[in-house]
Amino acid sequence: MRIIKLNAIDSTNLFLRSLCLDTHVEDFTVVVAKHQTKGRGQMGTVWSSQDAKNLTFSVFKRFDNLKLEQQFVISMVSSLAVINALKKMNLPKLSVKWPNDILSANKKICGILIENVIKQNKVTGSVVGIGLNVNQVDFSGLPQASSILNITGVSYDLDELLQSILNELKILFDLVESNQFETIKTTYESFLFRKDKPSTFENAEGLFSGFIKGVSNEGLLKVLLEDDVLETFDLKTIKLLY
Repeated sequence: MRIIKLNAIDSTNLFLRSLCLDTHVEDFTVVVAKHQTKGRGQMGTVWSSQDAKNLTFSVFKRFDNLKLEQQFVISMVSSLAVINALKKMNLPKLSVKWPNDILSANKKICGILIENVIKQNKVTGSVVGIGLNVNQVDFSGLPQASSILNITGVSYDLDELLQSILNELKILFDLVESNQFETIKTTYESFLFRKDKPSTFENAEGLFSGFIKGVSNEGLLKVLLEDDVLETFDLKTIKLLY
């Protein structure tokens, strides 16, 4: 495993993706930065993080035989790796707000951005970007955000936490290599935020209610609507409200 440590960078994902274009990047190359000037989240959102307080890093994972329709497994593995590492720190009420925001006690503490390399209808590699709020205290203007320090009252060593998450990623990606997709999916679904609870959603037509039942193999959210109708939704078409 190669770990590249940077003081400041626009985005660890952008840095790693550029590296992939310019050179052969070995499997499990990691780029970690003390500060990101242009950290990004899902759907083009901005990930804001205080300098040297949090964990912001990206991992390159190479794949030999991952089909295009199986690519959501990367999102599930990344989410579970963070959750497994945080479970060892006794964070309360860990869950995944679909597709891959990590919550503790209903507060967002981690965001994950996945950018895949696709060739000939196969995923040949993936850049997994993880931003984890660790020792930051102030989240002014972000009422749904928090950090490990705010929740537990304990500050943590960023390098130790990075190593813990990387170890979990390796274990889980080994399951992908041995085609244990159903095991990964079942575990991921068990951590879904508001699963089997009455929830409110928003789409282009307005607000509606339903029950999260799980995800499809492609990563679409399964929602049970009125009259026992089970529908699937893409990330671009639905938003789960807190």
